Amino acid sequence: MNTCMKLQITLLTFLLTTIFSSGGFAQILKVSQNGRFLVQQDGKPFFYLGDTAWELFHRLNREEADLYLTNRAKKGFTVIQAVVLAEQDGLNAPNPYGETPLMDNDPTKPNEQYFKHVDYIVDKATSLGLVIGMLPTWGAYWSSLNPDKTIFNTQNAFAYGRYLGQRYKQKPIIWILGGDRDITNDGERKMMEAMAQGLKAGDGGSHLITFHPRGPGLSSDYFHNAPWLDFNMYQSSHAAHDHDNGLYAEHDYKLMPPKPTLDGEPRYERIPAGFYFAGSNPQDRFDDYDSRQAAYWSVLSGACGHTYGNNNIWQMYAEKHKPVIAASIPWFEAIDHPGAFQMGILKKLFTSRQFQKLAPSKTIVLDGPDTGGGKIKAALANDGSFTIVYSPRGEKFTIDKSLLKADRMREVWFDPRYGEEYIIHTSGTKGIQTYTPPTNGRGNDWILIIEKVD
Repeated sequence: MNTCMKLQITLLTFLLTTIFSSGGFAQILKVSQNGRFLVQQDGKPFFYLGDTAWELFHRLNREEADLYLTNRAKKGFTVIQAVVLAEQDGLNAPNPYGETPLMDNDPTKPNEQYFKHVDYIVDKATSLGLVIGMLPTWGAYWSSLNPDKTIFNTQNAFAYGRYLGQRYKQKPIIWILGGDRDITNDGERKMMEAMAQGLKAGDGGSHLITFHPRGPGLSSDYFHNAPWLDFNMYQSSHAAHDHDNGLYAEHDYKLMPPKPTLDGEPRYERIPAGFYFAGSNPQDRFDDYDSRQAAYWSVLSGACGHTYGNNNIWQMYAEKHKPVIAASIPWFEAIDHPGAFQMGILKKLFTSRQFQKLAPSKTIVLDGPDTGGGKIKAALANDGSFTIVYSPRGEKFTIDKSLLKADRMREVWFDPRYGEEYIIHTSGTKGIQTYTPPTNGRGNDWILIIEKVD
């Protein structure tokens, strides 16, 4: 071996040792300095675009997982939310390879063969540039509201968290505690804190942690000031059309210290609206418009991203499985429903601008619907360089353009269904102006972008 090659190997060894030192894997994501967004290690903004794939580890084989993850990467998703101890009898019903996650349902006895399958999916996601939002467990397995299913206590919650933290220390992971359950007593709070501390003990604190509450609900109600909670998550849930999930973002945005927040479970495409209410109509299902409306309302209210969901996908429904909440379309067909494409358009819109400059603004919109399904939402860049205004029903609104700091401005109508931009004009006109979107009515949502022209 020549001297040059020895030097190259020595340098590579040094770099790897530095990256994987005792502090753990360099944190893939972190919170921005202003506490409002997520960023990568180099400070580059990270737009959280998640998909709820709760049963991914449990129900899909490797070929199916490849298909699903590749589809999501191509559509622009950045985070895949999946549960290790899954909701649909995730303790006892085996995965496609006949494996269950724990020996004797004991959190201190993980089944290596089950976790090798989880490893495969995590690695495949990583190869596609996706981050796994990993839920260690669904909430039924720790909540006192489900005594017949509970397997966790403070001690084994810490041990289980430490195991996961060590195993995925060097992987791009976001830890999501909770799993559709709320904290109802001090014992549950201590259990979640123990699991969080276990994760940190295992991965050296190299990954972000949040909490997925039951819906409608907010992690900030329980853990906003917890030092281990890096960003908040709310679940606006599936109760009704036109339910303004942006109100949750507005709530969290006012809290101190500032922490990023986002909707981790909004109304799913193709789930019956208000299915958990007596007398609801099982044929009245949320569509792609409902998904878009929730997404833009939330992000323009201060969220650092958004999570999409589809009723057929979260459970990875196929004919061999019993449908839950009236699932009726195989997951491998549902992955191409229109709402999923439109989430990629959402991300493309925001990442094509310096979205990290945005803050929700109630002063730039002077007139327009402020209640109901047509409620106008707007965000304004902190330097006044651009604004984004959303009209969910295509109804007209009035803007105070004096808040924009530019001599010349470009005005654009953006179609959130197809991602097309229509330039209105470029001018230096200031003052108050009223805008009427190209079309109106349900499903005819439009976005106005006014931005500085160099």
